[in-house]
This record gives sequence, structure tokens and C-alpha cells, in this order.
Amino acid sequence: MRPTANRVVHLELHTGDLAHAREFYARICGWSAERVDTRNGSYLALELGGGLSGGIVECLAERSLWLPYVEVAEIGEATRRARLLGASVLLDPREGPAGWRSVVAAPAGGELAFWQPKR
Repeated sequence: MRPTANRVVHLELHTGDLAHAREFYARICGWSAERVDTRNGSYLALELGGGLSGGIVECLAERSLWLPYVEVAEIGEATRRARLLGASVLLDPREGPAGWRSVVAAPAGGELAFWQPKR
């Protein structure tokens, strides 16, 4: 069975240097950022254009990485299917204010977040 195509709805940069990342992407891409303070630290919300949202998260990442969020109909099923296909689950489904997310690492490399919005 071929899975339905799901769209990328959010793109998030995880970095150890929020200030420099903000300046670089504003200058190179023209992306404006709005600072959001959360209980887990600072977050910069980005307007990427074309209906795609984004953000920059400051964290203790060994290496900065972009994490695409793919919208799914059922977060638990998407995470289970990824595991069956050989992915490592880095973050089990977790509820947040606007929906649920999980993060997986593909067997061939790369990380992907699944996103199920609250309706």
C-alpha cells in the first residue's frame, strides 16, 4: 500500500546560536523573525512565505539542523509506521498547545517531525 502524500507545513532550525542564525537568514533570505518566549527557552517564529511557517530554536545541538514538519492525519500511526520501516523514534508523540508532534530519524539519515494539528 502506497502512503498518501503529506505536505511539509513547518520548517524549524535547531541551533546553538539563535542570534547569528536570525541575522544570517534575515540577510540572506529576507525572513523576518518574531521572538516567542516559552517555558523551554527562546524561539523565533519565521514567516517563510508561500503559507509555510518556520522557526529557529536555540538548543544544545551538536550541529545545527533543519527539521521539516510533515502534517499527518494520525500521529500515533505515522510514528508506528516509521518505526516499522526502520526509523528510530527520537521523540514519541507529545501533545502541545496546537497539536501533537513526534520526531524520527530515518535509517538512511535525516530527521523528520510528524505533526497532527488539533481541529
